[in-house]
Amino acid sequence: MSSAFTAFVIEDQGGKPKGAFKPVALSELPDHDVLVEVAYSTVNYKDGLAVTGKGRIARKLPMVAGIDLAGTVVESRSPDWRTGDRVVVNGWGLSETQWGGYARFQRVRPEWLVRLPDAFSLEQVMGIGTAGYTAALCVDALERWGAIEPGGKEVLVTGAAGGVGSVAVALLAKRGYAVTASTGRPETHDYLRGLGATGFIDRAALLENGPPLQKERWAGGVDPVGGQTLVNALAQMVWGGAITACGLAGSPGLPGTVLPHILRSVALLGIDSVMAPASRRAAAWDRLARDLDPAHLAAMYEVHPFGDLPELAERILAGRIRGRVVLDLSA
Repeated sequence: MSSAFTAFVIEDQGGKPKGAFKPVALSELPDHDVLVEVAYSTVNYKDGLAVTGKGRIARKLPMVAGIDLAGTVVESRSPDWRTGDRVVVNGWGLSETQWGGYARFQRVRPEWLVRLPDAFSLEQVMGIGTAGYTAALCVDALERWGAIEPGGKEVLVTGAAGGVGSVAVALLAKRGYAVTASTGRPETHDYLRGLGATGFIDRAALLENGPPLQKERWAGGVDPVGGQTLVNALAQMVWGGAITACGLAGSPGLPGTVLPHILRSVALLGIDSVMAPASRRAAAWDRLARDLDPAHLAAMYEVHPFGDLPELAERILAGRIRGRVVLDLSA
């Protein structure tokens, strides 16, 4: 095992966060109980903000970026984990308050780890990553609420060609729901149709200013966009419908009214993947192992060498990435 390796580290430069590749020694890692050799990580929207410095994601500096990692345990002081265990970590403050996955090795707390489902390789599990795991949490929440049913009214997925959206479309379609995908990129329609989308709506239509109550259409929805998109989705929910809010790729704002909630009994279900308890994490990964078609997963992601990270971060913020991006930490 090498005593020094490359990591992407965010540091303070002139009062602003600035990230760069630099060598890190094992002795510099946090004193947590489990040492993981990281095989793969991912690039999520939050990672794009952190890497480019366009969002203050890191609350402590210096900070190793990366909110995801998948790898193999090489040392453990915890009785729950042994050398050779294949594991995945999503959230838990990685890249914000805890050193993250953009490093060949990382020390983590044992309670953060999820045992890799047998259905997936290390590469595949990062093809899913936080985005796909979040999508599974959203579908779980919609089904617990009981607003959607197979063969019933449409379920809306906004930002459908992105990471959360792609997995949400595939999971919902697998369960027999009629999925309408919202995207501003017509060239992604064939890709989304292949994942199971049966209808499309241009994202521009959900960005228009409209009345607080509109024609009822959606029984449920998955929204990683926020802002006016979420406001219009709420205004178009059927009576008793529900939508999960899990992102802010469009805006963190919610410039709407309470009318859909009090006149149509519409539920807005907040989804936090970062601090989700172990039981919900396990259920989400069980759903992914059961319902995510391997062929669909293969179509969702592409693998890049670690050195491509800065370019990929810019691309994801510009909305120029379809599906998911996996980073090979060994390349």
